[in-house]
Amino acid sequence: MSESAPVVPLGAWLAELTDDQLVRLLELRPDLAQPPPGSVSALAARAQSRQSVKAAMDGLDFLDLVVLDALLVLGADGGGVPSAELFALLGDRATRADVDGALDHLRARGLVWGNAAVRVAPESAAGLPWHPGQVTLEADGLDPDRIVDLLDGVDAPQRELLERLLDGSPIGRTRDAATGTPPDRPVQRLLAASLLRRVDEDTVILPRLVGQVLRGESPGPVGLTPPDPAAATTSVSDIDAAAAGSAMDLLREVDLVLETVSGSPIPELRSGGLGIREMKRLIKSIGIDDERLGLILEVASAAGLIAAGIPEPNPLDGAGSYWAPTLAADRFIESPTAARWHLIASAWLDLPARPGLIGERGPDGKPYAALSDSLYSTAAPLDRRLLLSTLADLPPGTGMDAAGASGAMTWRRPRWAARLQLKPVADLLAEAHAVGVIGRGAIATPGLRLLAAEPEEAVVAAMNRVLPAPIDHFLLQADLTVVVPGPLDRTLAEQLSVVATVESAGAAMVYRISEQSIRRALDTGLSPSELHTLFTRHSKTPVPQGLTYLIDDVARRHGQLRVGMAASFVRCEDPALLTQAIAAPALEKLDVRALAPTVAVSMSPINDVLAALRAAGFAPAAEDSSGAIVDIRTRGARVPTPGRRRGYRPPQGPTPATLGAIVAVMRKVAATPNDGTRLDPSEAMAQLHGAAHRQESVVIGYVDPAGVATQRVVAPINVRGGQLTAYDPAAGRVRDFAIHRVTSVVSADQG
Repeated sequence: MSESAPVVPLGAWLAELTDDQLVRLLELRPDLAQPPPGSVSALAARAQSRQSVKAAMDGLDFLDLVVLDALLVLGADGGGVPSAELFALLGDRATRADVDGALDHLRARGLVWGNAAVRVAPESAAGLPWHPGQVTLEADGLDPDRIVDLLDGVDAPQRELLERLLDGSPIGRTRDAATGTPPDRPVQRLLAASLLRRVDEDTVILPRLVGQVLRGESPGPVGLTPPDPAAATTSVSDIDAAAAGSAMDLLREVDLVLETVSGSPIPELRSGGLGIREMKRLIKSIGIDDERLGLILEVASAAGLIAAGIPEPNPLDGAGSYWAPTLAADRFIESPTAARWHLIASAWLDLPARPGLIGERGPDGKPYAALSDSLYSTAAPLDRRLLLSTLADLPPGTGMDAAGASGAMTWRRPRWAARLQLKPVADLLAEAHAVGVIGRGAIATPGLRLLAAEPEEAVVAAMNRVLPAPIDHFLLQADLTVVVPGPLDRTLAEQLSVVATVESAGAAMVYRISEQSIRRALDTGLSPSELHTLFTRHSKTPVPQGLTYLIDDVARRHGQLRVGMAASFVRCEDPALLTQAIAAPALEKLDVRALAPTVAVSMSPINDVLAALRAAGFAPAAEDSSGAIVDIRTRGARVPTPGRRRGYRPPQGPTPATLGAIVAVMRKVAATPNDGTRLDPSEAMAQLHGAAHRQESVVIGYVDPAGVATQRVVAPINVRGGQLTAYDPAAGRVRDFAIHRVTSVVSADQG
């Protein structure tokens, strides 16, 4: 450990910063400005509280944390450490320029201070994602692959010892650590294999990488320079094209989900979300896998396109809450493609849930349900932004696989390592590909605009530029399939979806024409001649003769029965056919009776009569008062558009002008004359920390909330969160003291 070098307290060091530097500190650590500190001393005390220090360390990369780790090893939490000792300890693991850069990052955040001699906030140790010293002192540790091999060879007593250190503190106290202990003892065997590290004669520690391997985590980071992941390179235009294709596929599937849930709302579980049986029904109905469906449901809900509620019309098969499209879904369906994508992509980026967990079992053994609160995660939006930022910092056209992304992200944010393992990052990459934010493992141009939080118009324009131009043709095949070699013009796509059914999706979609699909088109009011014209005008291949015959045959039988309103009526030019229809068992409950040889009436709604006739094998058509065929299909169930689900809101820190005003107030307070007797809070924390560590009593000067100044002898226990916990012999109990009210600290022996 280094001998302490002179260094000023944090409060005095902060007071010497320029206004711009103080504003920058408050920008990097916005919690320090809320509420505004009343003085530089108050700012210094707050900046050293455990909660604030840990929050500030969230934004540090591996090198920054290793520099903090090294400073703690050198004792910088108790006194100043010359910078030369830091450089010597880290050696050639990092260049001096890189270490200086890390020190600058830490100084800007108020986590270290001083120049020639450096101090570190004592609470920094609590913010490290490892035990202090593990990285600095284990630079020559085992290779992760070697650790796996060695762990395979440990016996039961050794593994039990390792598991005990893994579950609790990595520090263990044992007499078997002493030199001269028989080498066959479990501790000695683990020390010999470097699966434990000796701290002193009666203390051992579980090395960081060994613990990570035991937990099943990807070991690392190790190097003090950012990893250089094996990256694939392609052209930006190819990346944008792939992302645009993914976006169009997803939007088509979102439409399918909305249509399916509209026609058959899904009951909500009592505990919230969708049941496994309902998910399987949707998967079978829509034809997409469970992971993709889970993502679509979560994003559609976050975008306000589906919600749980009482649908209108209400399903007849039960009461309670159902998942159904909202009124906002109608606007979404009619919006341009790029605008639709922007809504979906924005909802995904801010989605406070992890769809990749759907179907997996949680700690309670129960599977995670789609659209349930069990998927909720405030960290998920942060992780998505970290992934996209990591990709955005690569050269244009460069992408990464899941392993490379996991390693790069963990190096950037080591404190988040537990949630940046291979599986969660692979899930994030799959989501980003599906949404069309990235393509071929690299961030696309519209994704860059989205990440930069540019205005909606700019993001939509970027997507419009990469979307392929719509086409106005398709390819009819002899087997009555229709191949669409690109994105169809919207009007043509709507027409084709009426007369054909999607058989397979992808870059070239395939539709299937059948008797049922032609009848569906005729039900909407399209005439046979309009169908012939549709195919003749837009097919780049000859219209198969079989399709012409099929259209004419279905049209000849279609609409012989006409249903109108009495509540409803049925008419037919063929009396025998009408008699046969009325006698069908499916119509018994509808009270259909003949008024004339070609006309019958019913008090049942027209939709019920149509459904019953179709169930009986007939092909009725609905007509209006003039006798024209009309499309009476309902738009399906809808629920009111709710307020957005609890979502991610980026923290809104004070504006630069506000921060400037806060700094101005602190300067004014500092300029106010005082008697100079009050101790700097950061110095008080350091002295009390040392007294607690040495288990020494001290005499503190203390000003209570009423302004009464007293002196009392206390035995410090710990210093945490801006509070001193100490035993007060005069009161005969343990008490808490606010650090900023401590005016002096003197050893009880001196006092």
